[in-house]
Amino acid sequence: MSTVKITVRLNGPYRVEAPEGSVELVDAQGNTYDLTGKPAFSLCRCGGSLNKPFCDGTHSKIGFQGASEAVARAEAAGAAPPSAPAGGGTGTGGTTAG
Repeated sequence: MSTVKITVRLNGPYRVEAPEGSVELVDAQGNTYDLTGKPAFSLCRCGGSLNKPFCDGTHSKIGFQGASEAVARAEAAGAAPPSAPAGGGTGTGGTTAG
C-alpha cells in the first residue's frame, strides 16, 4: 500500500507527497489533473493562487493566515474570530498541473 503524506504548512499550502501515480486529483467537473512526474505538489489554501488548485506562492504576498493562527490573533485582539464561508471552497479547477 502506498503512503500519502499531506502536510499543512504554517500559513501556507497543503503539501502532498506520494509515490507517482498513487494520487488522483479531480476538479468539481470530474476532470483529472495531470500529475505525471509530480511525486510532490502543493495545493492552494489561501484562495489567491492564479494556478488553482496548485499553490503559486501568493499566500506569502497577501499575508494569508491559516485558520488557527487567524482565530488566535483575533481572540488576542478581543475581536470575534473570522467565520468560514458557507458551502466551502472556491470550486474552480482545470485539467493541467502547473
